[in-house]
Formats: sequence, structure tokens, C-alpha cells
Amino acid sequence: MKKIIYRAALITIVVSLFFINLSLAAETDDRIESTAKQSYAFKTYLKGDDIKIESKDGVVTLTGTVSEESNKTLAQETVASLPGVASVDNQLEVKGEAPAAHSDAWLITKVKSSLLFHRNVSATKTEVLAEDGIVTLRGEAASMAQKDLTSEYAKEVEGVKDVNNEMTVLTDAVKPDKKTMGEKMDDIGESIDDASITAMVKTSLLYHRATSGLKTSVNTKDGVVTLAGKAKDAAEKALATKFVSDVYGVKAVVNNMTVEKTVSSNN
Repeated sequence: MKKIIYRAALITIVVSLFFINLSLAAETDDRIESTAKQSYAFKTYLKGDDIKIESKDGVVTLTGTVSEESNKTLAQETVASLPGVASVDNQLEVKGEAPAAHSDAWLITKVKSSLLFHRNVSATKTEVLAEDGIVTLRGEAASMAQKDLTSEYAKEVEGVKDVNNEMTVLTDAVKPDKKTMGEKMDDIGESIDDASITAMVKTSLLYHRATSGLKTSVNTKDGVVTLAGKAKDAAEKALATKFVSDVYGVKAVVNNMTVEKTVSSNN
């Protein structure tokens, strides 16, 4: 009789644990879906896209359409950075016909994407043109430093042969009662969630020639970004720090990347 009671109690415990685990898994899936939708990246850069998020035991499937290839990457990286996510199946489709690789239209898209997440340049006030790999920048810059940095970011895009910067520097761009876009973003930096920062950092690194091929892991905690992985030299490591430091929401960068040792040959 005692054995029967013991077995019944054991079965009850096992069944209870099973349903508790199911409930916890469902709660986790619901949290993943809602957190992704409320993230800074989704509410700011992906708000015009039709993205459906479905999580099943931490395996997230993204379906729908986005306007740019960079948005597809950003959506995946944002979701992948959320707690509880085991993997992401990215089935998002880009609207319209994608421009041919390394074409002028392709370069324009890449240059615009490279400017998008950086606080010290203005993607919205920069017009990008391209002809035979030569990129022309037009629009307004708040300072000569911003104009030069815009040129530097454009030159860093793979496939760009040269940059002709025709941007106008506004002499009265910043008044005492006004702030730059970067300063405004710094004021609300605490509202940018870590998952979005990680996603913007990863996506940004993809569009810079010197860092696109880096084997880099990115982790963000309270706006402090930690980089790990390998760089081919000290200059490449320094560039990664520079690019990441300029991403919206980043408060500090801890670069733990290791520099690959080169074997010198003696002739």
C-alpha cells in the first residue's frame, strides 16, 4: 500500500513539474516576443517594417518583410541578444528587388547603413550618391569634424573607391539653447536597451571595411559594450573601439580582442 501511495505521489510530482516547466517556457516565450517588440531597435528603426515574432521554447522565428537588408540583420541581432533566446530562424524578406552586389545602388544602401547607428554623424541629413564606385556626399554637417567623420565612414564601406564630400558646414548649427543629435541621444541613452545596443554594434561593424570580417563577440551590460575575438593588428582593434564608441547608447567600450600574431619570414 505504501509503495502505491509513494508511486502516486511521485507521479503527481513529475506531472506537476512538467506543467510548471511548460508554464515557465510559455512565460519566457511571451516575454521574448513582447521585449523584442518594445526594444529600441524595433520601435525606432524597424517600426515601418512588417515583422512577426514567434518564440517556441526559446527558438524564435521571424517572418514578414523589411525595407532594407540591414533591417533584416538588425532584427535578427536584436532578438538573438535577448535573454532566453536559444536561436533565431530569420525568414524575413526584403521588399522589392535587391540591388546587384557592388553596384552603385548597392553602395548607396551600404553607405547609408554605415551612417545609421552613429551618433556623431547625421544619416538623415546626408544625401548619398554614387557613380562607378565614387561616392558623393551632400547635405548638411553641424561641424567640419562631422563632415570629415562622414567621409571616413563612407570610405570604410567595401567597394567604395573614393569619396567626394560636398556637404555644407553650418556655421550656426548649434546654438546655446540647442543640442546636437548626439547630445540628445546621450540624454536618453539609458532608455536604449542592451539588446538593441548589441544589435546596432554588430550591424554597424558589418558595414565598415576594416571590421566587417572580424570574428567579434559583442556583449552589452548597462550600456557598457565588451568586445572579444580576434583582430589582425592593433590598428584594426583600435578601429573597432572607435566605431563602437560612436554607436547610439554606448557609454563605454571594453575591448578584450586579441591581436593575431604574425610570423615574420627572414629572407
